[in-house]
Amino acid sequence: MARTRINGLSQESRVPSATALSHLRVIDLTRVRAGPTCVKQFADWGADVIKVEMPAQEGEDGFGPREGSDFQNLHRNKRSLTLNLKDARGSEVLKRLVRKADILVENFRPDVKHKLKIDYETLARENPRLIYASISGFGQDGPYRARAGFDQVAQGMGGLMWVTGLPGHGPVRAGIPVADLSAGLFAALGVLIALQERSISGKGQWVQSSLLSAMVTMMDFQAARWLVEGQIPAQAGNDHPTSMPTGVFKTTDGHINIATTGGAIWQRFCKALGADAMLENPDYSSSKLRSANRKAAVSPIISRFRV
Repeated sequence: MARTRINGLSQESRVPSATALSHLRVIDLTRVRAGPTCVKQFADWGADVIKVEMPAQEGEDGFGPREGSDFQNLHRNKRSLTLNLKDARGSEVLKRLVRKADILVENFRPDVKHKLKIDYETLARENPRLIYASISGFGQDGPYRARAGFDQVAQGMGGLMWVTGLPGHGPVRAGIPVADLSAGLFAALGVLIALQERSISGKGQWVQSSLLSAMVTMMDFQAARWLVEGQIPAQAGNDHPTSMPTGVFKTTDGHINIATTGGAIWQRFCKALGADAMLENPDYSSSKLRSANRKAAVSPIISRFRV
């Protein structure tokens, strides 16, 4: 019914970055990537993290063996406990853990925690100081709430794939699971804010994050320009959407990665290339004009250089 262990490592093998959060105990009900990314922040900073796994997950968590790089990356510095939360005895063990915990993080589909009777309202009765964090694909309410969340889908729905890749080549996913990672990091930030609030009120609360909301937030200035100015962002490849010359440029023996802005940095850039004439060219006299004339502005000059 219950068994404790360390994830393939001895207790002495826990090597947190610091002990700043060693006064906190975290119950980890997460799996896959977004949830573990959140909890990993607390484990790395010294919190006592207890990873609770259902028996069916034992040995793997969707990322190969426990000793593998991906699993250890996500679940390092944690203790582990196997509990069958579908069994009343397993639920009771979890409640006993919750009574002495500061934080609980879960990333079930929203209805699952209610079916298991481990939702925030239920567990807050066991521990009113508990900070309960939920990470989902599409939020705890709304028309898509019951859908499973996947990084690839959230990248597309949130708009990231529309602005990623070379112009005219169609949507491209980011090379990292940015929806999973950002949803987990936003949840961790929310928990830290809730901890600060608890130090004043003495009460816990329910923190929520989702892959889709994280992706919309990560769209940042592209999303703001759409909402405020009605501009539809487009793919810009390695170029910056507005600040030029910024991008990857081919030279005689490879590629060079350049990032510049306006003002003094633009002037120093031109002098470093020995291209003072660009400073006098009216087509490049402002950031807006350099962006509009991006193809002609720098590439012919940089192509003669060696990296």
